[in-house]
Amino acid sequence: MNLPYLLAASLVAAFLAAPPARAGEGHDHGDAAPSAVGAALPRFAAESETFELVGVLSGQQITLYLDRYADNSPVRDAQIELEIGGAKYTAEPHGDGEYEVLLPQAPQPGVLPITATVTADNEADLLTAELDVHEEAHADEAEHTHSLKEYAGWAAAGLAVLALLGWAARRMLSGRSVRAGGAA
Repeated sequence: MNLPYLLAASLVAAFLAAPPARAGEGHDHGDAAPSAVGAALPRFAAESETFELVGVLSGQQITLYLDRYADNSPVRDAQIELEIGGAKYTAEPHGDGEYEVLLPQAPQPGVLPITATVTADNEADLLTAELDVHEEAHADEAEHTHSLKEYAGWAAAGLAVLALLGWAARRMLSGRSVRAGGAA
């Protein structure tokens, strides 16, 4: 085999077998931020000087978490009345500082005003919040996207391969013309 062909083939093989460049210690940008898997459930939060209330909507059920603002301890045996878009609901205790409200139907997409009346021991408070309900996103819309660096890397690799092939072709053609000229 001719030396230029062997050299070109070796360069192409070396280029394709080379591992991608990696940033050294202290030169990278750290680990990528973790991404959420799946959509988060709609939620609201309200607080006062006495209480913190977080509500999580899952279909027709709202799970409420009630804590004391000062020390984040769960509030047991509280009475919670929610007013959502003009309709009133009473929360049922479901655990340690956890309460549930079952709605007659799942709320329609949009922003819903929420007012919570909380009574625990000798304390009572009125908390307000908004619940932003979005339509379900389709899973097929979340396609994998490629970064500009990824496209640039593939373009550079393609150009390098084309340059090597062009160089090998020129060498091959110039070698034939010299032989043909010498034989004439």
